[in-house]
Amino acid sequence: MKMSAGRYAAACLAAGWGVWTAQAVTREQLDLEAKRQARSVHLGWTDVAEGSAFYDEVKVLESVPGSYFCAIGFNGGYFGIQELADGKKVVIFSVWDPPNAADPNDPRKTEAAKRTQVVYRGEGVRIGRFGGEGTGGQSFFDYAWKTNEIYRFAVQAKPAGDRTVFTGCFFINETQTWKKLVSFSTLSEKHAVGGFYSFIEDFRRNFVSAGQRRQGLFGHGWLLNAEGQWKPVTAARFTADRNPVMTVNADLRGDWFFLETGGGVTNTTPLRTVLRQTPPVQGLPLE
Repeated sequence: MKMSAGRYAAACLAAGWGVWTAQAVTREQLDLEAKRQARSVHLGWTDVAEGSAFYDEVKVLESVPGSYFCAIGFNGGYFGIQELADGKKVVIFSVWDPPNAADPNDPRKTEAAKRTQVVYRGEGVRIGRFGGEGTGGQSFFDYAWKTNEIYRFAVQAKPAGDRTVFTGCFFINETQTWKKLVSFSTLSEKHAVGGFYSFIEDFRRNFVSAGQRRQGLFGHGWLLNAEGQWKPVTAARFTADRNPVMTVNADLRGDWFFLETGGGVTNTTPLRTVLRQTPPVQGLPLE
């Protein structure tokens, strides 16, 4: 399953553009994408750099089969919740191999020494490999998440020689406890998480899905910086992938950042707009 919005978002943020422009595409390709799929929309968190951990929250307002709500996209992977094509719901955490590992479309061609490695796997977590946008390790946790409910995510980075270990933790609302899903080790000497973004993606792409609406609230983010201090995330740039349709939008809703895409959506916020929230009064809710 391709999760191309992650790569699109990373490129958009690095370039400061509102659409994917790194590769030439034809008018026919863009027209096909406009008919086939809802446009992927992103929030690039602009007021934090990098650190040892990152926390974020998501509340899905409207979803349909084939939807991905990414809470934490970062320089090593992405973390969020999906509604699969058959309506099943999962938590997904993925970490890329190094970018020069091998064929970006075929995970089998990456030599073992360069592959993302599993350091820890939580109970009930499935592990696999992915390709098509770079290669890497991927984990799935079956979880029947609900709309209009807040879900909490945290990613931690720790050094391990010439590798960095990225750990994904998800808060289980029913038991009010954090679940350590998986720890992936990947070749990286940076030993930090950075380049943060969130997004909504239509990965069903069956022409019908282009006319279906997806909505979500993102935010309440915090970064644990190099000095050991938690800093709130209060600003995000609204971007989208190369799909030319303008049935996309972003806004501020209370203390949340709002994203939506698909059928019936009216654009009122221009792409590349930076949205800003007032810094929170309370501290990080990680207890």
